[in-house]
Amino acid sequence: MNAERIHIVQGEHAVGMGENTVITTLLGSCVACCMWDDATGIGGMNHMLLAAGRAQSTVDALADINEIETLINALTRLGADRSRLKAKAFGGARMVSGLSDIGQQNSDFTLRYLAREGIEVVTQSLGGSHARNIRFWPGSGRVMQRVSSTKVREVETRVPRREGNDLELF
Repeated sequence: MNAERIHIVQGEHAVGMGENTVITTLLGSCVACCMWDDATGIGGMNHMLLAAGRAQSTVDALADINEIETLINALTRLGADRSRLKAKAFGGARMVSGLSDIGQQNSDFTLRYLAREGIEVVTQSLGGSHARNIRFWPGSGRVMQRVSSTKVREVETRVPRREGNDLELF
């Protein structure tokens, strides 16, 4: 049989069941949470870039919570039991050196929220400075992760001085 492949991007989620469904995504500082119920073979994945920050508003905090709750609700609508859900978390890389570490904030929020909800995180691959390609089989909870082989490099911030009249065309 051919596998059903579902690719998700930032702000999306997908759910499925059975051996022939695979959900994929590509992550940088975003976090993907893969959840499944072993007893029913129902699972899903989301791709989150959370609204994090020290001055986070109540609206932003609720949006963060909604990212995970939306996935949980989709799973329970299909027949998964919330009390049996297990999770695997991926992503949260620091993709640009020198800027705030939104990847760390995304990772911390995700792990805190899952712990508060009593959802066991059986594995995680969070942080670092490399992008991740994730493949998740929701029927079994199996995940394959491919980490990019090249480290993200800082962008040169100095512009070389040119001879001439200082006129730049763009």
